[in-house]
Amino acid sequence: MNCSRMPNRGATAWPDCFGPEPFPAPAPVPSLEIFIVMQLLSMLAATALTALCWGLYGPVLHFGREGMGSALRPFVCVGIAYFLLAVLIPLTLLTRGGERGGWTRQGVLWSLLAGCAGALGALGVILALNFGGKPIYVMPLVFGGAPVVNTLLNAAMTRSFNQLKAPFLAGLILVITGAITVLVFKPQPQPHAPSPAVAVAGEESTPEAAPVEAAPVEAAPVPHLAAPLEAKGERFLEVLLSACMALACWGAYGPVLHRGQAAMGGSRLRPLICIGAAYFLIAVLVPMLLLGPLGDTGQWNFSGVAWSLAAGALGALGALGTILAFACGGKPFTVMPVVFGCAPVINTLATMTLARTPLATLSPMFLAGLLIVAVGAATVLIFGPRAHAPVKPA
Repeated sequence: MNCSRMPNRGATAWPDCFGPEPFPAPAPVPSLEIFIVMQLLSMLAATALTALCWGLYGPVLHFGREGMGSALRPFVCVGIAYFLLAVLIPLTLLTRGGERGGWTRQGVLWSLLAGCAGALGALGVILALNFGGKPIYVMPLVFGGAPVVNTLLNAAMTRSFNQLKAPFLAGLILVITGAITVLVFKPQPQPHAPSPAVAVAGEESTPEAAPVEAAPVEAAPVPHLAAPLEAKGERFLEVLLSACMALACWGAYGPVLHRGQAAMGGSRLRPLICIGAAYFLIAVLVPMLLLGPLGDTGQWNFSGVAWSLAAGALGALGALGTILAFACGGKPFTVMPVVFGCAPVINTLATMTLARTPLATLSPMFLAGLLIVAVGAATVLIFGPRAHAPVKPA
């Protein structure tokens, strides 16, 4: 066999005329590009987990509030769920070892502040619902304004205001415009038919109605119906202020949590434990002390507790997804706007499914507002400032 005509494949190539290679070359090591792609996919998966959980949070919590007829009792259940999922389970896993990073004073402080911001944001949502707001427009307002706060606070913490360019400002305008559109064209409650008690009360005014039959009807059902009707009334200013508190706190959540996680060496479980501890202090102990002084008239029942615990579990899983996204290389400038842009869409679909909302009640302008919020959040994601460019050596 003539080897002189063998094509030149380099000095290290094994000639074909010598037969099979006795020591085959080892399998190629995965390149840096593959590692980057896998890290990006992991970050997107964790971000999607957060968007899904936080998008379902509002509708599920609304059912818990309706079940217990209270603003504070669902908050207590949310705090208990956080304590179980974000404190006890991570502490158990942490004792087994293998977790990166370590405890630092600065990391604990920032993570506790992130937990406080998350708990106060949840309280704002609960108050907005308690004042008559509906999750189908309260949650889009919160998730529409939160990326603005997130980006501005992150720019202040990283000193990158000089990177706020025109496309980014246009995205902020889109988010605000979409949020206002959602508020103005929110679905209106459908008028209900007169209740049987009202009809019976009307019959009492007729001459044929016996006085003996009128007394029991007027004494029992009418006061029972007055409380739910009063609770359903929407108090616009209180709903707006509560939603603003929620969007401000949840907007600060990402940058503060990222600072705490970085201070603890990129740990995943330790920031989650701090968040759960803050939730327990704010969402469980404080409301339990205020139930009596504030004259809470709600009732503990299985349905309300179950829905509220489920909402707390969704919130804790969303916090874990945020931490995992940061651990995979995500930044608040990129992770949080994606979450706040996708969560309103998930919220709307979940609310319509759980409440069996007729499609006829959703106006085109309301749906356009949701779309504008999502487009604005995506624009903020794409054109938001990243970080300072590295200083060139002199």
